[in-house]
Amino acid sequence: MAAKKATPKPESHESSKPTAQKPAATPAAKKAAKATEAPKPVKRPTAKDMKEHAQKLPYPAKQADMKLQPGMSFSTYRPAAKLQDKIALVTGADSGIGRAVAVAFAMEGAHVAVLFNENVVDAEETKRLVEAQGRRCILLQSDVRDPEQCKQAVRRTRAELGGLNILVNNAAFQMSQEKFEDIPEDQIRRTFDTNILGYIWMAQAAIPHLQENDCIINTGSIVGLTGIPILVDYACTKSAIHALTKSLATYLGEKGIRVNCVVPGPVWTPNIPGTMPREEIEKFGYEVALARPGQPEELAPAYVLLASQDGSFMTGSLVHVTGGKMSSDQ
Repeated sequence: MAAKKATPKPESHESSKPTAQKPAATPAAKKAAKATEAPKPVKRPTAKDMKEHAQKLPYPAKQADMKLQPGMSFSTYRPAAKLQDKIALVTGADSGIGRAVAVAFAMEGAHVAVLFNENVVDAEETKRLVEAQGRRCILLQSDVRDPEQCKQAVRRTRAELGGLNILVNNAAFQMSQEKFEDIPEDQIRRTFDTNILGYIWMAQAAIPHLQENDCIINTGSIVGLTGIPILVDYACTKSAIHALTKSLATYLGEKGIRVNCVVPGPVWTPNIPGTMPREEIEKFGYEVALARPGQPEELAPAYVLLASQDGSFMTGSLVHVTGGKMSSDQ
């Protein structure tokens, strides 16, 4: 029997086929991919670095004039529509912590009323940053020491933005003095009128318009727990803010309105070059465990937590964001 001839296999052309090229990622695709990545830590100025950045500025200091700009890039922040279409009124929001809170709220979908006293240029920059997030923003040049101006600020917020859900009491005055005996009466009165009476006037103006699940967030300070020799009057007002927070939380609890307080440690804002002695500025942040000052963008997420439903079971809380400055320090 004749051997069966093998049928020749067809010649493969795989090697001659061009390799399919993946389409280049679009900018939108790159942005989406980056949003799913864990944010990388940001290198921050340490207390040892502060000497090269130290400067003294006249009060009220402008953020625009600071050599070392406070950290506000929000490069590690991942918004998630936590405050979508909420209306927030933030006092002292022209710069520093207040500006960072206003921007973070806008990133989370809130419309923001920015209340400020003197620094128009800084306030306009805050407005620009809020609007860059596609949110509405109004500027309210007001003095929280005046109860009628506080009421007017709330009225304008409701009229121009359509309501009020979140009040952030953040406006503050401080001025360092080497000797307690030398603190002028007008400074003491301004400190108390701004830092505690201003919070009371704003709360009284806002509460009639707040509903269940709305909130008030106050800005306290670790010095309200530890004390500080060069800011005695300021420290007293911050202690009072902590007590106001707990008392209002109890008072408003049955209405479902939450009241909390963020307690910052040393944070790099215009208040530091505008009010502190140069020797303190040159080592600012040295006393905390992390050995550096905080940046405003590091404080803002705590306010988002307290304003959002993520903080729905938090009221009467003092939320420490201090870099490791403990209230038990002596």
